[in-house]
Amino acid sequence: MELKTVRLEVPEGGNVILGQTHFIKSVEDLYEAMVNSVPQMKFGVAFNEASGLCLTRVDGNDAELKALAARNAAAVGAGHTFVIALRDGYPINVLGRIKEVPEVCSIYCATANPVEVIVAETELGRGVLGVIDGSPPKGLETGHDASARREFLRKIGYKR
Repeated sequence: MELKTVRLEVPEGGNVILGQTHFIKSVEDLYEAMVNSVPQMKFGVAFNEASGLCLTRVDGNDAELKALAARNAAAVGAGHTFVIALRDGYPINVLGRIKEVPEVCSIYCATANPVEVIVAETELGRGVLGVIDGSPPKGLETGHDASARREFLRKIGYKR
């Protein structure tokens, strides 16, 4: 087995979601989950098949984000994985719907941070072992930090 790291491209001003699913209709079902959650969100979805033609299937409503999702999925190169690149919304707006897609098995990450995917490669193919999402902690939250966090969440409308 060989271990590799694959750095995902994160769209400028956007996020990526990496997950695992198991069926050819995943790309269409993920498209529907996205567009039915936040219609104005711009996104691209790419899904790596693990059998049959073993193609990277792509859908979305933004050509640039479709291309970025396809590049990321191809770079990871693991069967049954999907990548969603998005703008004009946040993963928190769509993760519930994505998790409700019947063929979705798991979500590895949803982030705007620099992210690396830990990939194992064997004779059979590739699989995702996990992700490194952002930077390590630099210290423990203080009372001031907690107040700033609560203020920020209210400023962006996620808390009252």
